[in-house]
Amino acid sequence: MPKVVFHKHGQVFVDEVKPETNLVVRAGIKQFPYPNLRYECGMGKCSKCACRVLAGAEHLPPPNWKEKKQLGERIDQGFRLACQIWLTHDIELEQEELQPETPAQETQAKTQAKTPAQTSCS
Repeated sequence: MPKVVFHKHGQVFVDEVKPETNLVVRAGIKQFPYPNLRYECGMGKCSKCACRVLAGAEHLPPPNWKEKKQLGERIDQGFRLACQIWLTHDIELEQEELQPETPAQETQAKTQAKTPAQTSCS
């Protein structure tokens, strides 16, 4: 059974999981790594579950298109989306704290949310 070592908040959490396990699915049913794994959509759309792979990356498939879209160049730094990974081997992951949005990013997000869809009136 794959052994998962999970680092967060300066603490280390360790457990074994069944082969072909997805950590976001497990967290969703309140199993390890719950409550420590941060996640949201579970579908590769939000990147809240992004983790840096510290060991075991050689056993993972290449990043899929969702990971490439959400993570961009962070893939080169060893990041993967936990929701897109099904574990078959031991892995060591680290999840960093989310960086707070800058005021400019918050304003941009609010503006995009409030902007109505463009329509043409002919």
